[in-house]
Amino acid sequence: MNFEVWPEAIELGRMFADEGYELALVGGPVRDLLLHRKSHDLDFCSSARPEQFEHILRAWGRDGFWDMGRKFGTLGAMRRRPDGTAVQVEVTTYRRDTYDPDSRKPEVDYGDSLEGDLSRRDFTVNAMALRVPDLEFVDPFGGANDLVKGVLRTPVDPRQSFDDDPLRMMRAIRFVAQLGFSIEPETAQAITEMTERIRIVSAERVRDELVKTLLSSRPRAGIEALVDSGLADIVLPEIPALKLEIDEHHRHKDVFEHTMIVLDRAVALETGPDGPVPAPDLELRLAALLHDIGKPATRKFEDHGKVSFHHHDAVGAKLTRKRLRALHFDHHIVQDVSELVNMHLRFHGYVDEPWTDSAVRRYVRDAGPLYERLNRLTRADATTQNKRKAQMFSDTMDEMEQRVRDLKQREDIEAIRPELDGNEIMQLLGLEPGPQVGDAYRHMLEYRLDNGPVGHDAAVEELERWAAASADR
Repeated sequence: MNFEVWPEAIELGRMFADEGYELALVGGPVRDLLLHRKSHDLDFCSSARPEQFEHILRAWGRDGFWDMGRKFGTLGAMRRRPDGTAVQVEVTTYRRDTYDPDSRKPEVDYGDSLEGDLSRRDFTVNAMALRVPDLEFVDPFGGANDLVKGVLRTPVDPRQSFDDDPLRMMRAIRFVAQLGFSIEPETAQAITEMTERIRIVSAERVRDELVKTLLSSRPRAGIEALVDSGLADIVLPEIPALKLEIDEHHRHKDVFEHTMIVLDRAVALETGPDGPVPAPDLELRLAALLHDIGKPATRKFEDHGKVSFHHHDAVGAKLTRKRLRALHFDHHIVQDVSELVNMHLRFHGYVDEPWTDSAVRRYVRDAGPLYERLNRLTRADATTQNKRKAQMFSDTMDEMEQRVRDLKQREDIEAIRPELDGNEIMQLLGLEPGPQVGDAYRHMLEYRLDNGPVGHDAAVEELERWAAASADR
């Protein structure tokens, strides 16, 4: 088997060999070599202990060295090529982990062989190694064969593997999305039987795997695998809850299937790196996934065979905020995604009756920096199979977006403010800071939204008119 390996890896291997230590490239970089994919970072394992190879790594990594993982037997280094490309490596002593069944954190115990180290890895496709500098391929668990088949299988009994480290179950889901692989039946069965073990994993680690799944090239496949495995019932229960039991008259569509279609469509509407929503966009994908989670709680069977989900947008926004907080997402992501869910039906009012310029300004003002994402979520959510309705919806949205572009040429509608600021309002009305100033400011903002830019003199006249009317009340 021929490999085109980074010259830096060969050089580092020689440096270790010169001092009598083994060094092997392991895990993802080896898998990616076989898949002809680029790896940005290189992971190695070695027979040497950190105190034995630290000086080697410092000498190799002339542009950087770190030892945050020293207690786990890991040190890292970096060097730059003449073209400025950074090559980062991490070297870990052969390990043999033992786990406390009530904790995900292993007690690190140094091992004495490469094969033993590989046996503790998550899946066979990540349990391959390439010894350097001799380029000897080591594959004790048939990872290359599983790679060809596109199968995820654990090196040891899957129940032992997932019992030792439950996060591996989430990693299996992630690899389904990233690599397009399927989970080998015995491994899949073990996940289904052991879903409760995921509860001992920290919310942050679960979140990170979910994010990687959503940012992959196949997020839908990952979410479907998450639901099918039963893991979603614990880590993201609002999604399997979308599999509403369809009544005998089929009076509503499968909300889960609809959500998967919306997720696919949202991904397709992302832009290139220079566009307004560069792919992959986490907030758009999260909003597409969660936009209808308010439906189960709001479903109501109406007369004449109809089903309604009144206010599912507002209810869904609350549920979104609660779930994302439970997964310890950053505050700004929680706010943005819940607001996208809250506003995802807003445009439908335009379809029913075209808005005034005032309503268009309010839509843009309320969406703020989420405007481009909101429009893409709205388009993705229009999954009707009626071609005439679909075309009409698309044309109407095109029209609204053109109106926004036209308004932007005449005024800065993304940052609309009254033409009189607080200081001018106080000066004109002879007010001190207080509630009256706030009331006046809010009135002038509404006036600006309704009428567009009217000029300073007209704004002063309106303020004086409002003040006189307020005094009479």
